[in-house]
Amino acid sequence: MSKLFRFGGVAASIILIAVGLGSLYMGVHGRDQVRSNLAREQIVGTPDSAIPGQKVDTGGEAKAFAAVMRKHTLEATGGQSYSQMGRYLDTNGKPTNDETAAAKDAKTGQPVENAARNIWISSTAFQTALNTAYFAESVATFAFVIGIALVLVGIGFLVLTVRLLDRPETAPARGERHAAVPVAG
Repeated sequence: MSKLFRFGGVAASIILIAVGLGSLYMGVHGRDQVRSNLAREQIVGTPDSAIPGQKVDTGGEAKAFAAVMRKHTLEATGGQSYSQMGRYLDTNGKPTNDETAAAKDAKTGQPVENAARNIWISSTAFQTALNTAYFAESVATFAFVIGIALVLVGIGFLVLTVRLLDRPETAPARGERHAAVPVAG
């Protein structure tokens, strides 16, 4: 084989191994970042969660805690989601989207906002952050697995390149034919 093929195969192998090692590093680093950031927030599982009294410090725990938060938020809003609640409260404390029917704040003169709706907004922001931590940890795990695969493929390709391309060429000379190989029967 030509030297070009040999060098090309070795170069491709080295690139695969390097990209695999980079992916391994990014996977480990990404997972560590997710877990460090979650631990920094010092979130503790509620008594009705999967980890009561324990810190939420993994992506899986973050996802489970987000589900508990949604349950608590629905309890606080009477089972209504954001889009089902009125934006304001009327003079009887009932939700309404009609600004003219809304009770007015004595100090500002502005319509009184529905506090349950604001709870939903805050809860949704926190749930999204927790679910993003779960997703980020999953992506980091995927990067780690892909890194292992790329390193193994690169090593395999390097072995094949060196082994197969190091053989001397045994092609027949021009005009020469291969000898017939007897077949056992």
